[in-house]
Amino acid sequence: MTLTVAAGQFASAGDVETDVAAVVRAIESSPGADLLVMPELFLGGYRLPPIVVGESDPRLQPIEDAAAAAGLVALVGACLDGPHGFTISTLAFGRGAPERVYDKQNPCGDENAHVVPGRDGVVIDVKGWAVGLSICYDGCFPEHARSLALAGAEVYAASVAYFAGSAHRRELYYRARALENGMYAVVSGLTGSVAGAEFDGGSAIYDPEGRVVAEVGPGEGVATATLDRPLLKATRAQHPMLADVREPAPVVRR
Repeated sequence: MTLTVAAGQFASAGDVETDVAAVVRAIESSPGADLLVMPELFLGGYRLPPIVVGESDPRLQPIEDAAAAAGLVALVGACLDGPHGFTISTLAFGRGAPERVYDKQNPCGDENAHVVPGRDGVVIDVKGWAVGLSICYDGCFPEHARSLALAGAEVYAASVAYFAGSAHRRELYYRARALENGMYAVVSGLTGSVAGAEFDGGSAIYDPEGRVVAEVGPGEGVATATLDRPLLKATRAQHPMLADVREPAPVVRR
């Protein structure tokens, strides 16, 4: 069974209603997709402190309606309020109602003054594929993707917001996460300007050897690709790092 994925690269207006309309536009630009990934904190834009969006906010209904009509699951970044504080989170649409599915486990830098870290790694099912969820700085930690892969993830879906000038790091991180775990990586990056900061996109889909399958260039757009499970299994058989992983040995200082 294949899975068709889309990585959306759009500018956030910093206004929830306008950003909702952009997500709907991204869905309409992804015909045939089973999964659409949108950038980190897209609803309201990447800013600190973040704009908090209610999980049941009626302004989000157009996304749910569009996702349901398209028959896809859309993963969209937003700041949510939770039992332990505000979180940088992923909302899923197209599963019956807007649903909080993941909270960023590794807030970065100044984010820590405004949000709390998520407590759980998350894998969701999309058309029979196991999709592990990641938000930006999470992907800088090899153990984050590794834990999801060990839990069965076949796809690493990353919503990111990288400042202009950091493309070399972003590309290296997600190529590496794909290669070392033998899984696909779907990266959706914020583009444009929000609150005086410039973001450089970088939306791409990588195969289980870290090669680019599809990508978005400068500006807005959607990258799409159909993922192949036999290729994933063959790659893991040829490069069995995931199967061969061991507990770290004690470190001896000499």
